[in-house]
Amino acid sequence: MKYFIYIVECADGTFYTGFTINIEKRVKKHNSKNGAKYVRTRLPVRLIYNEEFETRIDAMRREVEIKKWSRERKMRLINGI
Repeated sequence: MKYFIYIVECADGTFYTGFTINIEKRVKKHNSKNGAKYVRTRLPVRLIYNEEFETRIDAMRREVEIKKWSRERKMRLINGI
C-alpha cells in the first residue's frame, strides 16, 4: 500500500497539509465539506503538492514536519526550490 502527504490550496489562498492513502478521494471529500474542519469554510480546495511513501509512519512524520513549516518554506517545496 502507498501512503501520501498532500498540500491543498484553499479558496482563501491558505494551505492545508494532510495524509491519505488515496489523494483523489481525499480532495473530493474535502470539496464535499466532509474533510478537515479547517477547509470546510475555505472551499474549494485544489491539490498543489504531494509526496508518496512506502510506510504509514514515514508519511505521518513528513506530514507533521511540513505542518510546522512557514508558508514561505512550503512555497519553496511546492515550487521545487
